[in-house]
Parts: sequence; structure tokens; C-alpha cells
Amino acid sequence: MRRLMGDGLRVVVWLLARWPLPALHALGWCAGWMVWLASPIYRRRWREHTRLGGVHGWARWASVGAAGQQVFELPRLWFGPPVRVGWEGAAHIEAALAQRRGVLFLTPHLGCFEVTPRAYAERFGSPGVGHGAPITVLYRPARRPALDALLRQARQRPGMAAAPTTLAGVRQLMQALRRGEAVGLLPDQVPPQGLGVWAPFFGRPAYTMTLAARLAQQPGVQVLLAWGQRLPWGRGYVVHVQPWAQVMDEPLAPDPVEAAAQINRAMERLIRRCPEQYLWGYARYKSPRALG
Repeated sequence: MRRLMGDGLRVVVWLLARWPLPALHALGWCAGWMVWLASPIYRRRWREHTRLGGVHGWARWASVGAAGQQVFELPRLWFGPPVRVGWEGAAHIEAALAQRRGVLFLTPHLGCFEVTPRAYAERFGSPGVGHGAPITVLYRPARRPALDALLRQARQRPGMAAAPTTLAGVRQLMQALRRGEAVGLLPDQVPPQGLGVWAPFFGRPAYTMTLAARLAQQPGVQVLLAWGQRLPWGRGYVVHVQPWAQVMDEPLAPDPVEAAAQINRAMERLIRRCPEQYLWGYARYKSPRALG
């Protein structure tokens, strides 16, 4: 039965991967609203989080459909033909890689966060392309074996590797930075118990990973803030990149609690630039799960 379910999931994903991006975004928009209408728990969380973020009017309602778009665009990004991607701030990546030191990308659950490492790998990470500095991204393994296998396959491509949220995965990230390569992670993802601290996020305590600060404080590592903006009508994406110093007017503190709060503030500033594409329904303030 599990094998049949896994095969069925793979077939659906591969079929959707062949759809044009505008159609996937239209379907995702409808799905986002269907989930919002069907789930009172999701609606309450969305209302509370948008209130904390100070999101009102069009941007608030647009985020409902955008959440569905984020899901339905994944098959195309994982297994379909290439999508159009523009850049704003690619020169910052060029400058960072030219120093032959590690580069850490911090990206919130904003826009299409799956397109950012893929666009980087195609332009900078593949052998013989750009600086040939691959990127390793942190991901949380899925509980269903079939889905986990699909995710691992989707996140392994030329110039890009995936590291699970385990101690072995953390070592993989550290080693990549020491080799002068790039690492990407979502610092607003809730880590397991014992791997984070409580720090403010839009004015409310949220369990926040300490890993982002630990990686950023490795010798020579340069921190870049990045996010992938979804363009209207399926016209593709724009990857925005900025150095830490352009977003934050203070260096990262050595204290883990203060550093986590600083990173949360940096993510807030990115989110406020495009609040209609943030996943306000994400359970950001939940209690961490046990490490296992």
C-alpha cells in the first residue's frame, strides 16, 4: 500500500511538473483559498499572524492565494522545464565568492524560497559555471518515506546538495562553508527542542534556531539575505540579494539569544517588503518538537 501511494504521488508530481507556470499559479491560488475556507484552525492562525505583522488590505488577502501558489509551483521547479529567473543584487554574490570564503544565505518563508538555491546553483554553483561554488541547503526530512525520497531527489542537482536537520547535516553545512562554498537555510523555521532559543518575531516570542548565528559567526563567512519574489501571471521570479549590513545597522552579536533576535528582525524587514507573499499560516509560534 505504501509503495502504491508513493508511486501515485510521484506520478502526480511529474504530471504537474509539465504544466505551464501560469496554470500552476492559478490552480494554487484556488487551492490556497479552499484550504483557508475549510480550516478554522488555519484561519485563526493566519488572522493572528497577519495582525502581529501589521498586514492589512490587499496584501493580507493576497497572502491566502499566494500560500497555495507556493505549493503548486514546486513540481515545476523540482522536475519541470526551467523557469524564468531575474536577479537583483547578484553582484553581491560575485563579490562574496571572489573572496573564496564561505557564503551564508538566510531566507524567510517569503515568496518562492525553493527557487533561490536553484537559481544560485545554475548561475554560480555548477562546475564550469560562474565560480563553481556549490550551495548546500538545509531541509527537514519528511515523515512519509515516499515523500522524503521525492524531496531528496528534487534537492539534489548539479551545483546543489541537501543537508538534513540532523547533527550530520549540520556538519555537512560547516564543511561546505570551510571549503568556501555557499549554504542556505530558512532561519524562521522552528527547530527541534534544544536547538533554539526564544526570541521576538513580530513582537511575540518564537522558538528560533541558533544554527543560523553559529554558521554566520564562522571565520570569514559572509552573510547574504535573499528571497525569491513570485511575479504576477506566472511570468517567473526575481531573486533579491542584499548583504547583512544593508539590512541591519548592527553586526551579529556573540550572545545566541541576542543574535537570534537580530536575525528575526532582519527577516521581518525582508517580509515587510512583500508581505503578500509570506506564509502567514505557518505555525511560527508553536512549541518545538522533541529532538529525535
